[in-house]
This record gives sequence, structure tokens and C-alpha cells, in this order.
Amino acid sequence: MIIVDRALQARAEAGNPVKVGMIGAGFMGRGIANQITNSVPGMELVAISNRTIETAKRAYSEAGIEEVRVVSTVQDLEDAIANNQYAVTDDALLLCRAEGIDAVIEVTGAVEFGAHVVMEAIANHKHVIMMNAELDGTVGPILKVYADKAGVVLTACDGDQPGVQMNLYRFVKSIGLTPLLCGNVKGLQDPYRNPTTQEAFAKRWGQKPHMVTSFADGTKISFEQAIVANATGMKVAKRGMLGYNFSGHVDEMTNMYDVEQLQELGGIVDYVVGAKPGPGVFVFASHDDPKQRHYLNLYKLGEGPLYSFYTPYHLCHFEVPMSVARAVLFQDYVLTPLDGPLVDVVTTAKIDLKAGETLDGIGYYMTYGQCENSPVVQEQNLLPMGLAEGCRLKRDIPKDQVLTYEDVELPVGRLCDKLRAEQNAHFTYQGKTLATVG
Repeated sequence: MIIVDRALQARAEAGNPVKVGMIGAGFMGRGIANQITNSVPGMELVAISNRTIETAKRAYSEAGIEEVRVVSTVQDLEDAIANNQYAVTDDALLLCRAEGIDAVIEVTGAVEFGAHVVMEAIANHKHVIMMNAELDGTVGPILKVYADKAGVVLTACDGDQPGVQMNLYRFVKSIGLTPLLCGNVKGLQDPYRNPTTQEAFAKRWGQKPHMVTSFADGTKISFEQAIVANATGMKVAKRGMLGYNFSGHVDEMTNMYDVEQLQELGGIVDYVVGAKPGPGVFVFASHDDPKQRHYLNLYKLGEGPLYSFYTPYHLCHFEVPMSVARAVLFQDYVLTPLDGPLVDVVTTAKIDLKAGETLDGIGYYMTYGQCENSPVVQEQNLLPMGLAEGCRLKRDIPKDQVLTYEDVELPVGRLCDKLRAEQNAHFTYQGKTLATVG
């Protein structure tokens, strides 16, 4: 926020706001629309795309904007922007192609659709801010390769837990400590939750049951921690992460981890259920200098060897505009893959599955996701959770078993499968080229 707020103010005073297009107008998208419109001088949400145009209109309406223009071509969209009209469309690719849009916010959470959107935005030299850990955790590294070639920023966002962790990680590193654990605080973890069990909670908060289920069953946090790992160089200590249950404060957890193991792994990502402050994030770090350890003790961080830093909240859509400003004004990314994938999310049977069935999507009835270190995923040919939807089972799979590519038939012609194969071929582990799936 520091520096960014003044840079946006300067753009406001110059009458030259950062122009943003948003794809997806669901619960989170509506929050972003309201935030940009009413709380971010120097930025304008000039266009919203959604499969249902009425939902895009609703996002503007809830932000206090009633006059919108429905567009169906790039020229229509560019005319609307030039005439200071807010535009809505059911064609997301228009926002990726139109001149006058500086950055695209992708808020769908869909892997295949999101892949098309991000590739088109990159091809048209648009910065991309993703609220789509599912896409990032499946093919983020290869998307980053394309973004780098195009000279644009591809990033996750401030406010969501991965971005909050990354900001804290950067702070801890900047004051001379070595981060060894990036952690996420959860209130619930039950891999067998489904849209039926979560329906009442979803209705209470105006969210979709499958989205709420992906939080409850651990799939969402798996994707979130996977992209943190890929952005920091960290790993997981075991499949599914350690995931302790702990009712105290995260400060009291530093002695629960083996520092030598953390160092050998190059740091880990993890989560805890029930700890305070929830729903925050934390970073545990070490310091090699005994003089500085003395100061840290004086400043009430304890004697080490692990020191606890935490952020007690994550404010999701409130902070997303800051990510846009960082990308457009400073070419700074919040969170993006360092290189090839280090942690993936693998498909796991939520119930006993039968041959011939077609797998449903993330947060539904049939599967949940778990983190696993990427070399293991490649060696065992495990099926990424982001690619599971629409796959047809070749054989019966018992509850809690992870699925492999040999267990399924992939849908034909998907971009996400093509990108995953390209990602596998592009990156190497210990000099060994990853096998291309097929």
C-alpha cells in the first residue's frame, strides 16, 4: 500500500486512471467492482465480462453504476471506453483484446476457461491479476513463461491468503531472516464435505455451495499453498501437508516443527486448523546472527530458533486493486512462480468411485485435492486436481486413493491439458526432463 496509494492519487489528479477489465462477476467479483468504483481513486473498472450479462450489470449496479453499455465486439468496447461508458459483455476475450485496458482481473476460479482468458490477455500484452489459484496451481509456471516473453506481469493478488503470505514472506526476508515456513490458518478441514453439507453456509453468505465446499474439503487451501510454494521455492513435508490441529496462538507453534527438517527441505508450506489469529497467515523464520537473535528476544519474539510473524486477517477483494496498481505502475508482482512447479495439487477420491463415471468439478461430490511435491507427482504420474473435471474413469477407485493419468480418459481438445503437457516438457528436475502426459 505504501507508495501505491500516492501513485494512484497522482493518476487521479492527472485525469489518467488505470483502466481495468474484470472477468467474472460472482460474489468476489462484485466486491472488487464495488471497491474499485468507490474506494480507489486513480483506477476505473471500465468493463466487466460474465457468462450472464445480467450478473455483470448487477456488479455495476451494486457499486452504484446504473448506466452501462452492452457490447459484443472489440470496436464497441473500445468506443465505450473512449466515451467514458461502462461496458458489459458475455465475451471475456473482448476485454483481453481491447485497447485502453491496462490490466485484466480474472475472478472465475475455472481452470479451462481461465486458461483461455489468460493466454489471450498475455497475447495482447495485458497484465493479468488472478484470483484463480486453481489455474495458477495447475499451469501457472508455463503461463509465467508466456507472460515473461510478452513483457507483462502475471500475478496472484493481495488480500487473498497466498498474497498475504507472500507479502509477509518478503517483509521477513527484507529484515534479514530466513523464512522456513509459510502457513495458513483454517477454521475447518474435512475432506468429505460436499455441496449438500455446505448449502446452508453458502446461502447465508451469498456464495455458491461448491465454492464453499472447496474451502471446507481442503482443496482450496491446497491450491493456495501450492502456489505459495512455487513462488518461494518451498515444498511440503508430506502429502496433504502436516495440517496440525491447534487451538492456541500461532506464536506458540514454533516448537512443533523440526528446524533442521525445514532447512533440509528449503522451507515448507503448511496450514493449521483452529489456531489464532484466524483466519490469518503466518511465517516462521530463523536468523543466523546471534547478535540479531538477542535483539529479536528483546523485541518479544522469543529466543528462537524459529521466530513467528503473522498477519491476523486477509481482506480479499479490498486489496485486489493494489495488486493491479503494483503491476501496471511498478511492474511488481504479488506472487508468481519462480520457475518450474515444486508443489502440485493431486486428485483424491472423496467417495468410492466407479468405472465409467465422469468426474465432477472442484468442490463437488467426487474428489478433493491434496498438495504433493512435484517430483513425486511426475514419478507416479498423478492426475492434477485442476485437470480432473470431465475425466472419465477407466476403473474403480476406492475412497481416499489418489488418481493417476492411467485411471482416466481425458476430455478431448482442452487447452489446460495442452499447457500442462507443455509445462512438463519445459521444466526439468535434477537434470531430468519431466514426462509429457497424454
